[in-house]
Amino acid sequence: MTGQIAAGDILLEGGTHLPHSLTATGESSLPGWSAVQGGRPGFEKEIKQAGWNLFFMAGEIKASVFGFDRQRSAQAALKRLGTIVKSQNCNCIEITDVTEKSFLMLPYTQVRAHARHLQPSLVFCGTQPNGRHSL
Repeated sequence: MTGQIAAGDILLEGGTHLPHSLTATGESSLPGWSAVQGGRPGFEKEIKQAGWNLFFMAGEIKASVFGFDRQRSAQAALKRLGTIVKSQNCNCIEITDVTEKSFLMLPYTQVRAHARHLQPSLVFCGTQPNGRHSL
């Protein structure tokens, strides 16, 4: 996934603990994050089969970046989303929409997403910066 991002892509923060049955992740255009192969439906099915939980955070997050280069603008928007997701103590980003728009003839890219959190427990506990769970 070093190319374009698209709706349905899921990114996992580097160092996120995964179930033993789920180890196949790919590269992403966001440093420190890896892309989930196969998209959300297959990923959620594997998570459920492993007995883990993938929490969905209500409230869409978005980032807009002006620029003529769509890929660079999208990468900058992803970087902003990564910061927002980390501030919510989550370790996954689910991209819901990538749109190119313009304002006063200046192009910009808007990326919308939802914060997600992968963990084995049924009770959301988020992660601290050191990667450990907090209660």
